[in-house]
Amino acid sequence: MNDIKALLGERIPQLKVKENLMLSTCTSFRTGGPADAGAYPETSDELRELLMLCGQEGVPFYILGNGTNVLAPDEGFRGVMIFTSNMREIVVDDETCEARAGAGALLSALAAECAKKELTGLEYARGIPGSVGGAVVMNAGAYGGEIKDSLISVRVMDERGGQPFEMSNAELELGYRHSIIPERRLVVLEALFGLKKGDRESIYGLMDELSARRKEKQPLEFPSAGSTFKRPDGYFAGKLIEDAGLKGFETGGAQVSTKHAGFVINKGGATSSDIKKLIEEVQKRVFENSGVRLETEVRYIP
Repeated sequence: MNDIKALLGERIPQLKVKENLMLSTCTSFRTGGPADAGAYPETSDELRELLMLCGQEGVPFYILGNGTNVLAPDEGFRGVMIFTSNMREIVVDDETCEARAGAGALLSALAAECAKKELTGLEYARGIPGSVGGAVVMNAGAYGGEIKDSLISVRVMDERGGQPFEMSNAELELGYRHSIIPERRLVVLEALFGLKKGDRESIYGLMDELSARRKEKQPLEFPSAGSTFKRPDGYFAGKLIEDAGLKGFETGGAQVSTKHAGFVINKGGATSSDIKKLIEEVQKRVFENSGVRLETEVRYIP
C-alpha cells in the first residue's frame, strides 16, 4: 500500500500523515517494524472521515493511543496506524467537579490538571502513562483506583465512522481491565469524569507517595508495557512468576524484570518476537508450576 499517503492526502487534505512510520518509535516497548502510514486526526470529524475512508477503500487500520499497552509486530503493519494524540483537550470545572478529556489526552496530564483545581479521585492515575481513551477501553487502574470509580460517560463512534453517541458508565460494563468497547468495535472520542473537592496538600501528598512507590518497585528505567499480566483471582502475577523461578529469566533482549517479576522489559535490543516468546514461556511455566493461567494486559497489534 505504497500509495496510502497519497490516498489520504487526496481525500482528507488537512489530515496530518507520516509515511513508513517505525512502530518502535511510538510504542513503550520500543519494538516493532514500519507501518505504511501514521495518521493524526485533530478532531472527531477528521477521525470519522478517516474511518469512513478506510472502510470504503478497504485500508486496514489500528487505533493507537499512547502506545503504552501494546506489542507491535516486527514485520510492521500494512495499513494506517491512527493516533488520537492530537485529540487531547482537557477541561476541568472546579465548580461542577467535572473533567472532560479527549481520547488522546494523557491520563497523567488529566490527573495533574484535576489536582491543580483541588479535585480528588484521580491521584492513582498520575503515574499511568496511557491515554484517556486507552484507559477507558481497559478500565485502567492502580493502587486501588480504577477508571470506573469516577467515569460518568464517554462519547464514542463505531469503527466504520458512524455518528458519535454517548454511553454511560453502566453501559460500558466496566470490570477488571475490561469494557465492552472492543467487543462492540467502538472508538472512544472523549470521556467525562466526576470528582470531588479535596485538600490540595492531601492530593499532592498521595500523588507523591504513589510516585515514590512506583519508582521503588517498578522497572521504570527500562522500556515495557507496564504490568504484563492481569491479576488472577486470589493470586498476584508477580508472585506466581517468581515462585516458578522466572525472575530475571531472559529470551533474547527481553527479560522478566529482576525488580518486579510482573513486568516483562526490553533489557536492550529486544524484538517483539523476543517479548512474545518470553511472555508465552512465562505463561507455560507458571501453569505447570501452579495450575494458574496468566492472561496478558498487553494487547498484540495484528
